[in-house]
Amino acid sequence: MFKPISTFIGLRYAGARRRGDDSAGLVSFISGLSMAGLILGVALMIVVMSVMNGFDRELRERILGIMPHATIYNASPDIDWSALRHQLAADSEVVSAAEVWQINALARRGGEVTPLLVQGVNPDTIAEVSNIRGFLSSEAFPKLMDTAEPGIILGRGIAEKLGVEQGAYLSLIVPDNNSAAGARRAARVTGFRVAEIFHSGTVLDQSLALVSWEQAQALAGNSGGAGVQLRVREMLEANWIMRRLLRGLDQRGYYGTDWSRTHGNLYQAIQMSRNLVGLLVLLIIAIAAFNVVSTLVMVVVDKHTDIAILRTMGASTQQILLTFVSQGALVGLVGAVVGGALGVLGALTVTDLVAGLESALGVQFLKSDVYPVDYLPSELAWSDVALVVGAGILLSLLATLYPALQASRVQPAAALRNE
Repeated sequence: MFKPISTFIGLRYAGARRRGDDSAGLVSFISGLSMAGLILGVALMIVVMSVMNGFDRELRERILGIMPHATIYNASPDIDWSALRHQLAADSEVVSAAEVWQINALARRGGEVTPLLVQGVNPDTIAEVSNIRGFLSSEAFPKLMDTAEPGIILGRGIAEKLGVEQGAYLSLIVPDNNSAAGARRAARVTGFRVAEIFHSGTVLDQSLALVSWEQAQALAGNSGGAGVQLRVREMLEANWIMRRLLRGLDQRGYYGTDWSRTHGNLYQAIQMSRNLVGLLVLLIIAIAAFNVVSTLVMVVVDKHTDIAILRTMGASTQQILLTFVSQGALVGLVGAVVGGALGVLGALTVTDLVAGLESALGVQFLKSDVYPVDYLPSELAWSDVALVVGAGILLSLLATLYPALQASRVQPAAALRNE
């Protein structure tokens, strides 16, 4: 008799308020607060996890889309880099390869000086390992290769620090590592015309500059820094692939580095932040879910007489349990589902919302000289949504067990005698 209506009674307890019954109204209010807390916690966790997914995506696709997965160097001036590039590109684990000449230098414009990483590139091969062309116009590389006037491509952050625009001139200063021992170290200074300024929206805008291979060779003075950049099939295995390739090279003097050395700390920071923030928000969900305990305890105290009447009419322990589990399940189900819907909406719009807020306030919250990117990325993963919503429902159900057991132990005679 009571099985079909046990759930209905539990749902009625979740929101019922009899006229003039202040205690029932208080229970309903606390139940609403529990539901609101669960909605907020679930929505917030989905948005946070989506933002962390976005940072991870930007590191993989944007930052490591421009920078190589690994680079193999040799300081010898006798290396045939074109032949070496073809040899390395033939490996089954290597997607593409391109020669590069990498130099640490100082850029100077008037009284402004800033350090930067200069890469000498071959326009015909750099596009195979880097998506830098996607941030440049079609005229950028032809200007870079102009032999009459050396050109340089700068990140926007460098250009802003130096106060230069496209077409302006600056100087690159490179220490002379070939100076005689004990002598004052000289420096090579070369003038360049800014061919173009790129904006990738990443930390690379603050540090990367491109020149032609020949100009980089002249800047380095054949003192080293030349190598072959590699893009591999499995980014997380780049170090192992690089070491295997180094062992397969006959000539000595080769050495290499991979993305985990240059950007590994950034990747680890993103993963650690995701785990820590996820844990904190999960605790928020747990607190909201276990607020159901206090709600149901108050319901049990308030409904002692009703429980006693149900027991005298033949309701079993399981039916009383189902009655109160139904109330907690309603709070958990509605809270998790509504929170999940709001979280999905927030994850899909948070990038545009933050960009609009920055535009309205005239303030940039994220800057690429501090953060990996200069905007708030977001990538929604439906597996995360399912995990968070499921966790919210499960925690709410677990929170109902104690008060439901207390309700099932109510003795009808004692409860009615105290009325």
